[in-house]
Amino acid sequence: MQLVGSKASQHLDELGEGSVTLLPTEPEDMWHANNLIGPEDIVKAHAIRKVTTETKTGSTMSERVHTNLTIRVTSTFFDPGASQLHVSGTVIVENNFVSLGQYHTLDLELNRPFTLWKKYGWDSVAKETLADALKQDKEGAVAAVVMQEGIANICLITEYRTILKQRVESTIPKKRSSSTEQDSGMKRFFDKTLSTLVRSIDFSIPRPLLLASPGFVAGDFKKYISEEGARRADKALIAMAKEATVVHSSSGHLHSLNEILKSSEVLATMKDMKFSKETRYMDDFFDKLKKDDGRAWYGTGPVEKAVREGAVGRGGGVLLVNNSLFRSQDIATRRRYVAMVDKVKEDGGEARILSSDHESGQRLDALGGIAAILTYPILDLDEDEAEDGADADQQAEAEENMVI
Repeated sequence: MQLVGSKASQHLDELGEGSVTLLPTEPEDMWHANNLIGPEDIVKAHAIRKVTTETKTGSTMSERVHTNLTIRVTSTFFDPGASQLHVSGTVIVENNFVSLGQYHTLDLELNRPFTLWKKYGWDSVAKETLADALKQDKEGAVAAVVMQEGIANICLITEYRTILKQRVESTIPKKRSSSTEQDSGMKRFFDKTLSTLVRSIDFSIPRPLLLASPGFVAGDFKKYISEEGARRADKALIAMAKEATVVHSSSGHLHSLNEILKSSEVLATMKDMKFSKETRYMDDFFDKLKKDDGRAWYGTGPVEKAVREGAVGRGGGVLLVNNSLFRSQDIATRRRYVAMVDKVKEDGGEARILSSDHESGQRLDALGGIAAILTYPILDLDEDEAEDGADADQQAEAEENMVI
């Protein structure tokens, strides 16, 4: 993502200040744009609009025209597979082709700029998201093949999300068949997987490759890549085999990625990458949760109380928040989570916003999307919440009796 123009070139003063014009240059940028754009924000972008005109004879004629539209956002839809972002809303600046209040969906495109005005200003989370989007020194994405006999899931693990690029399936003769038939079946499977891998992921940029499977399938596939590279005199395949790390997984299905990212081999290879750090934070949280010593809490109520008391600060405090919580339609709810992030940073703790498109974010989502590691133990935070709820119910009942 690139920042283009300057505030001097941004007009539409009646819409408020604080606009930025951004140029998406790669598919990952659409993911960032989806996290930046929220309900009630203003977006101006290129659009293709179908316009129907009536001729003097009474017949109608339709044509598609290129124009720039400015809308107030009502919703967004992000297609992770195609990395496409659709932004829907009502038109707030009319032109020759559209009137005020008409509904339109903008399809944000690569290498076409769009301008964004934040309805409620740029809070700390929005600024951090924008900084991540503009970061030029991006860490390379990791290729992964999670496989077992006859099945291979080819993935690209970026700093912010996991993308399933292709799924390969091939019939392998059973072990009761002759060894020649089975070897031939595995060779066809490896050949199909390798060609799909090379076609799906760009290896002209050096990147780590994870090969994971139960048994010896991943190891045999690495050997196959190396042998094919030598046979074809293909330096790229030879380099790919050298960069490959073989790890064990319980199955060849996609859900095994979680245990793969936790393995010591992977952590040693990618210890500085963002998603690897997030995996370690989640593991640390669950370890403390098992101890039940009052230092690991999840859920909005208990975590908010711990943050308010300064227990998620300097000395090991970590706040983990799923980025989906910041896309709430209710601005008060969003501000609530932003306030927690700001308070933890102010107290010297660490606030990590996890992507709901990564395994770590999905694990956090199962806990309500928010969790915290405390610097010191606090017991019964959830019981206080239950008591507060009970008191509120009793008060409401008393008021109802008084009305009667």
